[in-house]
Formats: sequence, structure tokens, C-alpha cells
Amino acid sequence: KNKKKNNIDDIEAELKKFEVKDPEPEPEVPVKSKDKSKKSSKKEEIVEPEASPDEAAMETDDKVPELPEKEKEEPAEKKMSHKEKKKLKKQQEYEKQMELLTKKGGQGHSDLDANFTVSQAQKTAGQMAALENAVDIKVENFSISAKGKDLFVNANLLIANGRRYGLVGPNGHGKTTLLRHLAQRAFPLPPHIDILLCEQEVTASDMSAVDTLLEADVKRTELLKECKELEAIIEKGDLSKQDRLNEVYAELKAIGADSAEPRARRILAGLGFSREMQDRATKNFSGGWRMRVSLARALYIEPTLLMLDEPTNHLDLNAVIWLDNYLQGWKKTLLVVSHDQSFLDNVCNEIIHLDTQKLYYYKGNYSMFKKMYAQKRKEMIKEYEKQEKRLKDLKAHGQSKKQAEKKQKDALTRKQEKNRSKAQREDEESAAPTALLQRPKEYIVKFSFPDPPPLQPPILGLHNVFFNFPGQKPLFKGVDFGIDLNSRIAIVGPNGVGKSTFLKLLVGELNPVQGELIRNHRLRIGRFDQHSGEHLTAEETPAEYLQRLFGLQYEKARKALGTFGLASHAHTIKMMDLSGGQKARVALAELTLMAPDVVILDEPTNNLDIESIDALADAINDYKGGVVIVSHDERLIRETDCALYVIEDQTINEVDGDFDDYRKELLESLGETINSPSIIANAAVQQ
Repeated sequence: KNKKKNNIDDIEAELKKFEVKDPEPEPEVPVKSKDKSKKSSKKEEIVEPEASPDEAAMETDDKVPELPEKEKEEPAEKKMSHKEKKKLKKQQEYEKQMELLTKKGGQGHSDLDANFTVSQAQKTAGQMAALENAVDIKVENFSISAKGKDLFVNANLLIANGRRYGLVGPNGHGKTTLLRHLAQRAFPLPPHIDILLCEQEVTASDMSAVDTLLEADVKRTELLKECKELEAIIEKGDLSKQDRLNEVYAELKAIGADSAEPRARRILAGLGFSREMQDRATKNFSGGWRMRVSLARALYIEPTLLMLDEPTNHLDLNAVIWLDNYLQGWKKTLLVVSHDQSFLDNVCNEIIHLDTQKLYYYKGNYSMFKKMYAQKRKEMIKEYEKQEKRLKDLKAHGQSKKQAEKKQKDALTRKQEKNRSKAQREDEESAAPTALLQRPKEYIVKFSFPDPPPLQPPILGLHNVFFNFPGQKPLFKGVDFGIDLNSRIAIVGPNGVGKSTFLKLLVGELNPVQGELIRNHRLRIGRFDQHSGEHLTAEETPAEYLQRLFGLQYEKARKALGTFGLASHAHTIKMMDLSGGQKARVALAELTLMAPDVVILDEPTNNLDIESIDALADAINDYKGGVVIVSHDERLIRETDCALYVIEDQTINEVDGDFDDYRKELLESLGETINSPSIIANAAVQQ
């Protein structure tokens, strides 16, 4: 008994020790939590303060300690309002759609290169919150550089909802880069604005062209799938799903599901797809046609901001006419990069000019921008000359160059401060230091073709020509066609009708199955097409190439390259390292040095900028030889006053009327409403 009593006393003594020591760890908990990892301290914050009376009552039950937390978490998920659920569903649909549209497989360049560096002024919490409901895109004070070269420095981008913008500026200065950064959301942008850059051809698959468009409408696709499943359940006798099926029917009606396929086919038809082609699997199309499917899909889904980078490059004239007309009625926001002036004139109501690493904004179309920019340039030259005179005067009065420049910079700063808005003043810290004015750079491109000697007719023609490729149906039957040194001819017609084949027959690259090619034995033909320059892959430089080909002196070779807009540094780069646009300029220089009697141009504008296309039109107008053009560029055809010849029904005939007559007839044949038929483009030509 004494032993037992002693044992009990010992146990009680031990318990008393624990009772004394028990409270001690409590004040130490917050001290220790500071030393713990973020994860453990976060866990403590969640467990301790969130305990409810119900949870406290259940703490004695060791078997279910986590049940109260689960009960507490479940209602939190149910707290989402109907509006929030709708917003979440819309976001999920958008993400699924973007995943579908950017699926790899087709050729393109949708990923940003690691060589790009992007920076932007820090946004405040208020500015970030304002993005949630913003309808316009505003990116302030951003900079982008590529491989150490600055493309944008403290630039500001503003895209207003519902406007149609044309982004213009010299080639290689960052227009495409900006579009890609927007598409990849490299800047903070309003989350509810869906953005699509159409630059990648669709994946080659068994899916037809029309189904590729329809599948892109994720909401419609999922509703149709659910509708099919519900109808199958109800057919088996389970009527419990009838209410949901009625809801699905109502949703399909609300989004116009029945009109989706006709709308998809209308877009494909406008871009040159026959009914058979619309139902053809995309794997059976070439890359160029898959690019058209991609463009059609972008037009079909109508994103809030659609961005198009040189969309006309993949199209023939007929498709360009349709796209031009279609986009004139575009109700959402559009940002397009294009070298086609008529397209920019007809489609855009605002121009963004990329110049000296900044973005400048002009109301109106491209022709209006050209006028305003010419005036602005005059003013800039005037301001520069005033600055230079002031610097000269300051130096004449004994001030050093450094002192004179500082004084002038201070004067410029005061002027800028006066013109700066309150918001800009608050952001003054991020502004670049004031620099002296630079003389505006003048970008001049001038092409010229030497005049040919007189030649006795017939110069060049086809007589009673029949042609087909082996095993294929005839492309041409009984064709008669001829040109002389005064001819200005533009050949039009849809893709696949045989325009390029016709030119190859005309220059003798292909032989007719029947009939004859008529050609003056002294005739020299100069040919330039969209692939000209691809043969320039040698290790010699452009200057060396022209020297070798034409026996020119080094300086004369460089002068010839310079007149075609090839930058001086590119004269001494190996041709294998030149870009497509640079090679095209070398090929044009080669063409003129050949001194041809007749020039044949097959889509010559694809690798040229706006200034070069203007220069080409001027050169054609001054040329005394014959010209045959196949081009999707309306302005080039108009400015060179070409007679239109259309290839159809296996022959070629002159169009009865002018370009506007052809345009009207084409759009009416497609059942389209004609939007202002090139009135603006005509006015631009007459300036």
C-alpha cells in the first residue's frame, strides 16, 4: 500500500510539473513563428483566428479535427454571384479558344524570342485596378529592345475601343514586334479584352476548312455537344433533362447558332474558297491556303481586338477587294500593318506612325496622314534650323559648345513643360532627359528603268495557245494575246485560275501544248516576282554581285543599290545573310541594269514598303517599254493606269470598264453590300 501511495504521489508530482510548465510555451509561439518558414506561419494564421464556436466545441473529438474547416470552406465557394460565375465561364471559354487558335502545327512565329527586352513604368495599385473595367488599351512609357537595339523608347500606345488603326513605319523598326508583344500580353492589359494576332497558318488536319472555323466558336461547339447528349438521354425516356435542354435551345438561339455555318461559308467564299474547297480537309491545302483559313477563322470569331500583319500578302486581288470591303464594316477594334495604301485608305480611320522609337497618332486614313506628316516634317525642319541658328549665335557670343547646347536644352525643357499635361508632369521622373532636336531623316527611294530602243512589231504575244499540265484539265484554250512597247496591262482573276502560268507561257518558261509564242528576236524581257532574290544565296556581297554581273565599278554598283532603298551597310553584307526585303531590292537593281524592253512583274509589292511601291509606280509611268503586272495592290494598278485583263473560262479578255467597275461586279457576284467603292482611294490618286 505504501508503495502504491508513493507511486501515486510521484505521478501527481509529475502532473503538477506539467501544469506549471504548460502555459509557458504559449507566449513563445509568436516568437518561434518568426523563425519558421512562410508556409508554416501562413498555416498558423489560417487555423488559429478562423476557429468558430462550432469548431471549438468539436475540438475534443480527435477523430475529425479537420471537418469544421471543410464545412467552412464549402460555403466560401458558393458565395460566387451569378455575375461572377458568368464572368468566370466567359474567361474559361476565352482561354480554351486561345489555346485552340494558338495550337502549334502550322508555320508561324507566335512565340516571343528570348532576345527581346521589355520594360515599362511601374503602375500604381489604382491603375492596375482600373484595368479591370477598361474598354481601351493604354500602355504608357514602354520600351522594347532586340539584341541590344532599341525599337521603342518611352513610347505610348493607345488603342480606343471600336477604332480601326493602321500601324505604319519603316520596315524592320518593330511593327510586328509590337503586335506580338500585345498578343502575348507582355504588358498589363484589360483582362476581359480578348486579343488575336493572325500570323500563323492553321494546323494541317482531317478537319475541313469550314469546320475549322465553326470549331473555333467554343461556346457554340460545347452547347451543340451538350444538346446532342441531352437529346439522346430524353430519347431513352428520361424526361428529367427536358428543362436543361430547353435552356440549351434558348442559348443556341441567342448566339445565332443556325446562322454560324452560312456566315463561315460567306467569309471563306470571299477569301477565294469554292464550295468544294470549303469542305476540303486542311491537310490538302498548301501553306498559303491554310493561311487564308487562319484569316477566315480570325474574322469569324470576331475578337475584341483583331491584329493583322500584312494580311494582303497571302491574297490575290479578288480576295483583297473582298477583305477591304468586309473590314470597312468591322464594328470591333482593328490594328493592321500593311504596305497597301488603298487598303489602309479604305479600312482605317486612324493611323499610328512608328517614328524615332515613338508612336504618333493621326486621325483619318493613310492619305490624310501623308498630308499631315508632310506638314509636320516641314515644321520639324524649321524648328531644327532655328535651333542650329540659336546655337551658332550663342557660340558667336563667346559661349562654348557645351554651354550653348545646355542653354538650348533648358529652353526646350521649358517649352515641353509648358505643353505637358498635369498627368505627364506627375510622371516626369520616368521621362527621358531632353535632347537637342535632330534633323528629320529623309527616306528617298527612286527607281528607274532605262528606255529601250525602238523595236518592230510584233513584240510579244500568244496565238491560239492551248495549255494544260500533264494529267490535268486544260487551263487555257485558244488564247490570243499580244503586247507592244506602249502596253500597260494588269492581269486579274482569282487564285488558281492560271495567272502565273500565263506569264510563264508569255516569257517562254513553259511551252504551249498547241499554238505558238510570237517574240521579236531582239526583245529583252525583265521579270520580277515575289520569289525574286531567293537565288541570291552566295557569299559575295550585293555590290560584288552587280560588279561581276555587269562589269560595274564599285561605286556605281553601290549607287545602283542605294537608289533602290538598300541601306548602305547592307551593300557589304554577304547576300546569304540578307532579309527577304533586302534581296528583293538587289533583284530590282539587277532587273533595271539588264535594260529590258518589256518588264513583267508578278506580285512585286510583297517585299516592298510603301515608299518603294510609290517609287515603282513612278518608274513604270516614266518607262517607255511595255509592262505586264499581276498584283493585289490596287493603288499600283490605278497609278500606272493599267488596262485590266481578266483570266476566266480558260481564256483572257480585256475588262469592259475601269477598276471600280471590276470591283463592283466582283462584290455583287459574291452577294456583298458594297461599302464606299474606293472613293477614298480614287481621291488619294488624284491629289
